[in-house]
Amino acid sequence: MRIIVPGSIRLGKLHVVLLAMGWDGGHPHEFVFGETNYGEPDDFGFQSDPSMLNEARVTLPKALRGSRSFTYNYDYGDNWQNRVKVEKALVPDPDMRRPLCVDGQNARPPEDVGGVPGYADFLEAIGDSAHEEHDHFLEWCGGNFEAAAFDLVLTNQRLSVIKF
Repeated sequence: MRIIVPGSIRLGKLHVVLLAMGWDGGHPHEFVFGETNYGEPDDFGFQSDPSMLNEARVTLPKALRGSRSFTYNYDYGDNWQNRVKVEKALVPDPDMRRPLCVDGQNARPPEDVGGVPGYADFLEAIGDSAHEEHDHFLEWCGGNFEAAAFDLVLTNQRLSVIKF
């Protein structure tokens, strides 16, 4: 997906933007910039390894430190590792109040599908009406799932509720 966000966006808000692309947000996540990890602080005082800095306190440019890419990890159980590339910096638009998706491909895998291997099993099952799990998976995902589908209008509707 290609999205436009202000250069001053904090990582906590960027997490919300990335979730609007199709996940619900009920799982832990982190941003990895080289050797530095950012995420939400643990309310129970547990230390993560490696240590995780508070995402709410850092902007994207500060975390990038001149780099052009980073990793956004979502749902440690499913282990979705999303490589994010910053394509270019545009002239700031003072009227920009919300993120904007300009392009994309494919649907996000459903929440809790079991990571890459679970997603492969899911696609196999829903693609074969004779598969023993076909009906179960179709019901589980709401009756229909098009892996190659990307809805730019729907994506921007989700993003429209996020204000900067």
